[in-house]
Amino acid sequence: MKSTSIAAAFAAFLSLGTAAQAANIVEIASGDERFSTLVAAVSAAGLAETLQGPGPFTVFAPVNDAFAALPAGTVDTLLQPENKGQLTDVLLYHVDDRNLTAEQIPAGSNYFKPINTAERLCITKGASGVSIADGTGETANVVVANIQADNGVIHVIDKVLLPGTRPACH
Repeated sequence: MKSTSIAAAFAAFLSLGTAAQAANIVEIASGDERFSTLVAAVSAAGLAETLQGPGPFTVFAPVNDAFAALPAGTVDTLLQPENKGQLTDVLLYHVDDRNLTAEQIPAGSNYFKPINTAERLCITKGASGVSIADGTGETANVVVANIQADNGVIHVIDKVLLPGTRPACH
């Protein structure tokens, strides 16, 4: 009788394992209210299908407060159809075409080339965590690392990364 209940529990566990599927980056972001502005921007740029693809992707995902900290009107302007190219450039500046967990980011300051290959990011990993300098010279901090998706990883950041002149790595 005991072996029957163990077998039943094991069978139930196996069925859960096959029925449950990891979510992709867009599904995870869509299910988290902290990313509603990012999800709206990804949709407006037509990038949702890409980021639902097989990847791998590493997304440095700004929270809503990061978008709110941009100068007044910036988000509304970027979301207008005539600015889709600029919006796409900004969003692709937040995406790497590798699966980079925080552990895989080397110590010190290093240049990384996001999908927006015209620009570079300077990612610094130290005792206090991971920070990312963008093209404006401003720095975003990774506030939550390694949210795993079935097509990559998300690192939550506290600032929108903006392209500009090449950031200086120290």
